[in-house]
Amino acid sequence: MAGAVQRRMREWLRMAPMRVIMLSWEYPPRIVGGISPHVFDLSQELVKLGIEVHVVTKATPQAPDEETEPSGVNVHRVHLAEEPHNFVHEIQLLNRATDLRVRRLLEDWRPGGQPTLFHPHDWLSLDAARELKYEYQLPIVATVHATEWGRHGGVHSPVSKYIHEQEYWLTYEAWRVIVCSEFMKGEVNRYFNCPFDKIDVIYNGVAPEKFEFEATQAEIASWRAKLALPEEKIVMFVGRFVREKGIHVLLNAASAILAEEPQTKFVIVGGGNRENLERFVRWFGLQDKVLFTGFMANRSLHQLYRVADVAVFPSLYEPFGIVALEGMAAGSAVVASDAGGLKEVVLHGETGTSCFAGDSGSLAWAVVDVLRNPERAVRLKANARKRLDTDFNWAGIAKKTAAVYERVWSEFMGSYWVDRTLWPVAPGAEERAERLRVRDKALTGGYVQRPMSPVAVPPVRIDPDEALAGGESEAEERA
Repeated sequence: MAGAVQRRMREWLRMAPMRVIMLSWEYPPRIVGGISPHVFDLSQELVKLGIEVHVVTKATPQAPDEETEPSGVNVHRVHLAEEPHNFVHEIQLLNRATDLRVRRLLEDWRPGGQPTLFHPHDWLSLDAARELKYEYQLPIVATVHATEWGRHGGVHSPVSKYIHEQEYWLTYEAWRVIVCSEFMKGEVNRYFNCPFDKIDVIYNGVAPEKFEFEATQAEIASWRAKLALPEEKIVMFVGRFVREKGIHVLLNAASAILAEEPQTKFVIVGGGNRENLERFVRWFGLQDKVLFTGFMANRSLHQLYRVADVAVFPSLYEPFGIVALEGMAAGSAVVASDAGGLKEVVLHGETGTSCFAGDSGSLAWAVVDVLRNPERAVRLKANARKRLDTDFNWAGIAKKTAAVYERVWSEFMGSYWVDRTLWPVAPGAEERAERLRVRDKALTGGYVQRPMSPVAVPPVRIDPDEALAGGESEAEERA
């Protein structure tokens, strides 16, 4: 009888829409790095596929704590309980607040039993996702956007060690792991011993329409005039002023490029400490040929892409290279290093020009080759634009992501996990939920505090089969 009930429940759930809880430390209008726009664009497209998306992220004064966007994405922004001492403490506080908000959502949803899973982005959301996974016995799909080891060429400090270990546990706890390139698949396997058959490669995407706008020749000329002389060709760089982005490689290549193409202007866009970079430019006598614009975004950056003759991305480490995609979408001729996922985004001689990472001579050759062959550049730009619609289209990316969700839920329903979950997809779920007091924890957080008054609290005995691996101990459960 129980088996028949369980089969009927599973059949009903197969017909119910999927619900995904995105856990991300940043989300528009709060943009710190690439995770924010990635989660935004992916969420918009998942909703179009009929998936119910809830994003839980850090609060910002620029947006309400609770909102449903016009697209249908539900956003829940949480506040930290105290002022953090440092970045790691900030993330720990954020996970605590995230845990509490998600528990309240789960308790509202639990009676309905709609297929629900967690999707944390990078190690920053691990702690909350792991607690919720083991408490509710629901699966995690994790996206690894980059690795600490890759960013810094190793683990060189206590903070790096902490982050590296958190990244390991994220891949371990996830039912499946999504990465943005074959390069990242290799990194995740190599650094965390994550099996290849547990990793799904789904490229990042770009919305070309954001970069496509009408402009007259007079407008284009006026934009160019603010940056360079009429006879100068513009070579642009966009990125943070950190070693991994390779800005120093471009500046080292500048003299060699100018020796071949004297009428060239280098426009450097980005934020960060540029004092040493400016000192280098003065030392080489390149003040008239290098322009630092500071941070640029939206239309001003898109205008620069439109007038640039070459967009250069000389990264030393790049999990994917979404800036190269943006250059392609804006119609720029792209030169990129062969670091990491960039060589999967920029196909040499097909959609752009590649050079050896960290090699200023190779970079100089690539830039000069593009400047001297405008017909070839036009062909590469046309090919790049076509590829955006096939390999880097957000609608297609969302379909691939949804397929991962469906696979995970199907495997979950056929596993022993379904017999332990608090979700009503198997007999005894409500009894398990009562025993773990999840309704109380939705009010107090992950741990139920002992009452202040001397009221006797009966001990809670937990069946060993129901124990929470990696979660609270039995003593903590009784507290």
